[in-house]
Amino acid sequence: MAATANPVPLVHLGLEPGPFHERLIAHNRQQAWMNWMGYASPSVLDTVEFEYFAIRNQSTLFDISPMCKYAITGPDAEAVVNRLVTRDMRKLKPGRVAYCIWCDEDGQVVDDGTIFRYSDTEFRLCCQEPQLSWLEDIAWGFDVEISDVTREVAGLALQGPTSCALLKDLGLAGIETLKPFGIAEFKIAGSEVSISRTGFTGDLGYELWMDPADALNVWDALVAAGRLRGLRVIGYEALEMARIEAGFLLPKVDFLSAQTVLRANRASTPYELGLDWLVALDKPHFNGRRALLDLSKKTPRRKLVAIEIERDKPAHNALVYHRKTREVGMVTSALWSPTCKRNIAYAWLDAPYGQSVTDNLWVEIYLQKEIRWQRRMARCQLVDKPFFVHPRRAATPPADH
Repeated sequence: MAATANPVPLVHLGLEPGPFHERLIAHNRQQAWMNWMGYASPSVLDTVEFEYFAIRNQSTLFDISPMCKYAITGPDAEAVVNRLVTRDMRKLKPGRVAYCIWCDEDGQVVDDGTIFRYSDTEFRLCCQEPQLSWLEDIAWGFDVEISDVTREVAGLALQGPTSCALLKDLGLAGIETLKPFGIAEFKIAGSEVSISRTGFTGDLGYELWMDPADALNVWDALVAAGRLRGLRVIGYEALEMARIEAGFLLPKVDFLSAQTVLRANRASTPYELGLDWLVALDKPHFNGRRALLDLSKKTPRRKLVAIEIERDKPAHNALVYHRKTREVGMVTSALWSPTCKRNIAYAWLDAPYGQSVTDNLWVEIYLQKEIRWQRRMARCQLVDKPFFVHPRRAATPPADH
């Protein structure tokens, strides 16, 4: 039986119901809510296993409305965005999306996110952490307007192999021609919806953006069309599994923002994060460029690497050793991947480990069995990410499955 909990208790927890909350409480059998930027977001609704396998085999809905969203508009919008991020935004055409990072003056990463370009003078930044004050500082002196539109835009992530077929069932003619990182406008249940072929699962999928007043109508239309496509509402825990497989990093888990660290040496550069491919040193001045130019000539003091671990016990919060004796790093995200059938993780390794020294690395895993803790040393090796790669992610048009 579906739960019918009243959302009022969430107010006592300081959590705000989002635009889809009325529908989410009907699906949330576990009543497991978490705080995402002040919104009540489900961590798991039914079981993590059902929700995870739905991502990889069916279609899933995840409420992304709490994501921070900023409109950047005006004659100098492109110049401001290009000064903010390390990629060259002059190359981003209207109707396209780009994954980006931005740094402070010392070349340390402040945050990552996606830049949506709607026209020559209209952009939207979507990210995990609040960035309004940072954006206003970057935009000082430019002919541009910065506004926080987080609560003015509702968002849904529709992800999974049958997601395109589901949208075609709704009558969205041409959705199959939308290429990865493209944006197009459609109508669902009479409501204007902007759809981008983006997501956090590494699979075929889309993100739908709409006015909060239209949120429930769009939700109902998607759920009705999804009955024949195996649509399932999911929570954060299943998405977390998919994003690790997909090779996506998460702030506050895999790295800390240079804005919030208490110790200066805890911030990270793009080169330490393995994101040097996002840095365009040949473009005009941008925040942190001088420092990044110097850093690009040096060996990183540490690196965040992808590793595969022997056997099947996830290395949550594990320490990494060289020759089982010298501590050389730590694991940030870990997972036994049900799809890849691999024990995978991301780990910070101090130089030269993970760079010139890549052999004889071990992780220290602690297991609890019948209230007793056991210590295991498991061999690990460096591998390329992403761990999960499927041709349907980029196929245009995608198969209906």
